[in-house]
Amino acid sequence: MRISVLGLGYVGCVSAACLAGQGHEVIGVDVSEAKVDLVNAGKAPVVEERIGELTAEVVGSGALRATRDVREAILGSDVSLVCVGTPSEPNGSLCTTYLERVAEQIGAALAERGEQGGSRHTVVFRSTMLPGTCLNLLVPILEKSVGGTAGVDFGVAVNPEFLREGTSVRDFFDPPKTVIGEFDAASGDVVASLYEGLPGEVFRVPVPVAEAIKYADNSFHGLKIGFANELGAVCQALGVDSHQVMDVFLADRKLNISPAYLRPGFAFGGSCLPKDLRSLVHAARRADVSVPILAHVLASNADHLQRAVELVERTGKRKVGMFGLSFKPGTDDLRESPLVELAERLYGKGYELKIYDANVSLSRLMGANREYIEQRLPHLAQLLADSVDEVLQHAEVCLVGTKDQAVLDALPHSGGPAVVDLIRLPDAEARRAEPGYMGLAW
Repeated sequence: MRISVLGLGYVGCVSAACLAGQGHEVIGVDVSEAKVDLVNAGKAPVVEERIGELTAEVVGSGALRATRDVREAILGSDVSLVCVGTPSEPNGSLCTTYLERVAEQIGAALAERGEQGGSRHTVVFRSTMLPGTCLNLLVPILEKSVGGTAGVDFGVAVNPEFLREGTSVRDFFDPPKTVIGEFDAASGDVVASLYEGLPGEVFRVPVPVAEAIKYADNSFHGLKIGFANELGAVCQALGVDSHQVMDVFLADRKLNISPAYLRPGFAFGGSCLPKDLRSLVHAARRADVSVPILAHVLASNADHLQRAVELVERTGKRKVGMFGLSFKPGTDDLRESPLVELAERLYGKGYELKIYDANVSLSRLMGANREYIEQRLPHLAQLLADSVDEVLQHAEVCLVGTKDQAVLDALPHSGGPAVVDLIRLPDAEARRAEPGYMGLAW
């Protein structure tokens, strides 16, 4: 395939050389004459394992050349990969200046290409950009410049890269995954063909999802590094070998290094997580160790719980039917249950509550659970309902915090009470189109 790669920085020069190494005919484009000259001389613009040898090889074979002329590249290729920079502005916002400029240049070339009767060209954005950038900013620029329609007159896709500096050539040929945000199926097919034969799962998703994935990855990577470093600092202060601790931590592939706890849902609670986080942060403070990530986990959790309150407030309704009360399904444990805290906040704001939890009834509660209720929510007895139907008859708003099948089966669809979903209901995708449905974080 004939490919143009716009932007010969780290991602661009590696993508260009690797694609050329796979047998494609590649034209690299950059505003920097120095970079263009380096590539045409068979030298890579960056220092990277294997990239120097690979660049020399593909330039020598004629598979890769470079130019400063966007028009020449677009007219001479079937697909273009946009790899220009998206640096931060001084206030932290994303700078899209280079993306906008190259979109205008590509569009102008595509208009000329169309007049010449050229085949459909697909524009693929590899630059990191926030969700909505492609569809709301770049596609309109392209359509205006081309004088045509995306998905009809030209293709559009987002194809984020997952290349690590130092091992980017290796990562290109052995990717952790391939993500294709496709404007239309034909555009996705073009991108998929570029990576045929490479290992790793391929995800073909909506364009905004592809844009968001890179941020999810990088944010989590930063969070992991910060978590390990903060925990290491606390361990050092307490005289514990942090690497031994992390060796054991990393060996747990069921809960720690796994999908566990990594789905958006409601706030956490229970007898362990809040208590142990408070204890660890207190120990760090006593040792004069700053742990801003760990210190803000409980604050983040409280903010997430407040989002649920705000969703109920947004409905403008006063009668709330709440499903679920214990901190975890299948138990009657109410200690530091976020659902108990949510009930308290709503009750304190004057909402008329009815609560149903199949595992919780005042007559069955004993010991610490009963004492907890009597201290934290003394009016619970008059709020608890004996059946799902009793709550539904009361509710103008259904607050769903349990996956109890009886509750799921009874929840009404359009025309019934508003639904505030704290758990992502099994039919959440269908409900999202219904008026009155609100998901907590989806």
